[in-house]
Amino acid sequence: MRFGLFGSAQARRPQPGTELTDSSQGFREWIENNVEAEALGFHSTFVVEHHFTGFGQVSASLNLLTWLGARTTTLRLGTAVLVLPWHNPVLLAEQAATLDLLSGGRLDFGVGKGYRWNEFAGFCVDMEEADGRFNEALEVITKSFASDTPFSHRGRYWQYDNIVVEPPSAQRPHPPFWMGAGSTRSVREVVERGYNLLLGQYDLPDQALGFVEQFKRDVEARGRAFDPMQVGVARAVHIARDRGDLAAALERRYQGHVRINNLSRRPDGDDRDRFAHEDEREVRRLCDETAIFGTPDQIARKLEDLRAGGVEYVLINFGGSRENIRRFAREIMPAFDAPRHAVAAK
Repeated sequence: MRFGLFGSAQARRPQPGTELTDSSQGFREWIENNVEAEALGFHSTFVVEHHFTGFGQVSASLNLLTWLGARTTTLRLGTAVLVLPWHNPVLLAEQAATLDLLSGGRLDFGVGKGYRWNEFAGFCVDMEEADGRFNEALEVITKSFASDTPFSHRGRYWQYDNIVVEPPSAQRPHPPFWMGAGSTRSVREVVERGYNLLLGQYDLPDQALGFVEQFKRDVEARGRAFDPMQVGVARAVHIARDRGDLAAALERRYQGHVRINNLSRRPDGDDRDRFAHEDEREVRRLCDETAIFGTPDQIARKLEDLRAGGVEYVLINFGGSRENIRRFAREIMPAFDAPRHAVAAK
């Protein structure tokens, strides 16, 4: 079983009259966490892209990963995800290829359509255009990566004349594409595109295992070999010191989820709003049941349940805690280098 990191950094905005002058502190801590994670045996890191939050989330994912790529040698560098409707696809392909080239072929190119209303509104992009922009951007980006001769494109949203995209990526014909999914339909779409699959940290365990099984079945039905490393399952992990620490961690998870949902809501709250019908009890249950929180033994058992269901690649959100990264590597990861029964017997 392999483990990666998943999540974001946070840059605090300097306030007048305070001593805080370095608004990149959270970003620098994120870099150091990942540098140490590589040394501890983590396979990858996947970082989000978000905008206009007011609390300093990562917005320039490829820039941040380029800095990390210069500080590491083996860590896979993943985007989870780049939201294509907001980007010029040729410029994005150029930036991604540059990162892949400089890192020696370590980019995992995760893409998505976006879901936060405030981000689409901030960019003045109609959410109803998300599918069309996503599909056209993917067509252009794939051609940009793979074409060694000039091409032109005349689309609804972008037009290009006689271009060849530089530099070439290190991974040929392009870095691996990853795409998130949260339904049988979207898992099927990932398979049809030939991409790798990202499953979110708020997918209930049974749902996640069902999606993994569907992905494997659909891949093999198309005559392709299934590799468990083609599926990354994101989970939040916290090694609790005691019951009070566990309760506090669960409350932080709930409050963070609510804060993000509030940013994502449509102001009219219509039926297209994926968060319109959530209530507190249901959200708390979702947050609790999808979290892998507890003692090292409890966490190991939950991970073994995932592995028994076909999951071999887990992307972990440690909430920025370097202590948890270290403890996980020291107290939990070694068990998953051993045969499965060694963990199950605990």
